[in-house]
Amino acid sequence: MTEQSAEPRVAAAIVLAAGSGTRMKSVKSKLLHEVAGRSLVSHAIRSGESIGPERLVVVVGKLREQVEPHLAEVAPEVTIVPQTDDGYGTGHAMRCAMSALGEVTGEVLVVGGDVPMLQSETLAEMVAAHRAERAAITVLTARVPDPTGYGRIIRGADGGVDRIVEQKRGTAEELEVDEINSSIYLFDGSVLTDGLARLTDDNAAGEYQLTDVIGMAREAGRRVSAYLTTDTWQTEGVNDRVQLAAMHAEMNRRILRRWMLAGVTILDPATTWIHDAVELAEDVTLLPNTSLEGATSVASGAVIGPDTTLLDCEVGAGARVVRSQAQLVVIGPGATVGPYSFLRPGSELGDGSKVGAFVETKNTKLGAGAKAPHLSYLGDGVIGEGANIGAGVIFANYDGVSKGTTTVGRSSFIGSNSTLVAPRDVADGAYVAAGSIVTNDVESGQLAVARGQQRNINGWVGRKRPATTTAAAAEAAGNQTSSSSDTGDDTGNPTANDTGIDTGERA
Repeated sequence: MTEQSAEPRVAAAIVLAAGSGTRMKSVKSKLLHEVAGRSLVSHAIRSGESIGPERLVVVVGKLREQVEPHLAEVAPEVTIVPQTDDGYGTGHAMRCAMSALGEVTGEVLVVGGDVPMLQSETLAEMVAAHRAERAAITVLTARVPDPTGYGRIIRGADGGVDRIVEQKRGTAEELEVDEINSSIYLFDGSVLTDGLARLTDDNAAGEYQLTDVIGMAREAGRRVSAYLTTDTWQTEGVNDRVQLAAMHAEMNRRILRRWMLAGVTILDPATTWIHDAVELAEDVTLLPNTSLEGATSVASGAVIGPDTTLLDCEVGAGARVVRSQAQLVVIGPGATVGPYSFLRPGSELGDGSKVGAFVETKNTKLGAGAKAPHLSYLGDGVIGEGANIGAGVIFANYDGVSKGTTTVGRSSFIGSNSTLVAPRDVADGAYVAAGSIVTNDVESGQLAVARGQQRNINGWVGRKRPATTTAAAAEAAGNQTSSSSDTGDDTGNPTANDTGIDTGERA
């Protein structure tokens, strides 16, 4: 028999995400703005999920045509409920949610869609306190230095919540109270259902307000408790860009601290940003101006930065990435990247491989020990183990209609300033001479040469550029006159055979 938990599950968690967010001054829904790489509504959903509710509902309203597709992507398991047009306020939004849930037996957690710092531990403790006190409603509260704008918690003689007074309705004495309402609640389902049915919009705001349910519960002799948190950030919402920036900075500070305590060296926390989903191993080192975003993971001993941004990347043990940008890339153990590399989606760097200065890759795989040290574009390629890509090499992967793949075999060498016109295959153990434009495949053991023959025309400077400093220098060197040793003429016709091939190989 499966062992059952001693405590029942919370019946439902409801995320209120129907607000307009006009103070953000954005065409994008406030709920889609991000803190530490997650949307505000995604943070709220994660908080709600953390207590293991039987059902999870998100109420959407303004700009729901933006929010609903996002929810389908990040939380397809949630029930999405639109707030109808027959009322306004949090009380009406809750009516919509409860109508979708049907009859609820048990507790209902309510969280705002814009409170990203709320922690699962706090909610678990809140649920435990609610049950221990046999409360009808529990409100998460905090004491803040400046409570202006918040609803104030007015406690009764029994220490419970007597009522919540909004800023506009409070007396001078009530507004002196520094304990504020977070708008995060745990309700007994029957108390919530009864209270919502009795709500009216007969108030200054003309809205159905969820806080009125608290007064109804008190009038009925039910206990309303306050669970006070000392971490005031957990009760903070986001209403404008200033608050968004402050929230992002605080979240980042906590993330950095957590990773430093876990064995990560962060040289300059003031310029280092790490998203919430990033994973780091012990002995990772992050240098100044580094941003690790999305689902990036970095293995032990790797050094990232300075001036580096990685989005959804996997970095192997002992790898080194400096002054570079990468997205959806796998960087193998011991590989080196940069400076000034740009690694685009689909790129994979094998063990000990190298992508150097001013190299761009796109959907290209480098085998173990392969090198592209400088000034290259490698698009849609497969580069074998130990291959060397010279400076200025281009994989010409696009013909204006479709993309082609270039393959460079194991231990092959591509000379500097060569262009490989895809689709192209350079086999294992082959060479391409510097400056070549390769339009045919190259077989193992071959040297491909595809370039014009060099001609040196004696006396050209004196004839074509007289009265210049260059002509004067040539005359002083005794090289201004034409002779029979010319290797070509002014017409462009070569007169001597090529005596050797420079492959352009560099160390």
